[in-house]
Amino acid sequence: MIELISNAVTSYTIFLRLIMSQFTIFFDGRCPLCVNEMQHLDKLDRANKLHFFDIHNERLHELHPEIEFDKANRFLHGKLDSGQLLYGLDVTHRAWNMVGKGMWVAPLRWFWLKPIADKVYLGFAKHRFRISRLLTGQQRCEQSCDIKLHDKREGRGEE
Repeated sequence: MIELISNAVTSYTIFLRLIMSQFTIFFDGRCPLCVNEMQHLDKLDRANKLHFFDIHNERLHELHPEIEFDKANRFLHGKLDSGQLLYGLDVTHRAWNMVGKGMWVAPLRWFWLKPIADKVYLGFAKHRFRISRLLTGQQRCEQSCDIKLHDKREGRGEE
């Protein structure tokens, strides 16, 4: 019984830490699909826990020296309050969990599916502009796509 209560408390503590923390997502603001996902997350983020930062922002290195543009341009990066960096689908999983929609992406982190999902994601990330053209009709934005994120966000890319 004590072990059951201990496990429940541990799970609840992890849950609280997740919903109470801030999370910065470094995204490609020239990718219409990427921007679309960030706008969707922003709309669902009622607790204002997510921050968005366009990797094409000229102040990227100044404000976030730990983020290397070339790597961030190859796959999604995210940063926890603690400074820990997450990458790829771990970023997606964290973000959707923080807005209460984790069940949509939970299978991507199941131990037996994770390696396959990660390889598929890397292929998607590499070809995101072609995929974007197929799905949205727009391959790439020259400067940055029309980003409509709430002004209260620190990392909208316009600092």
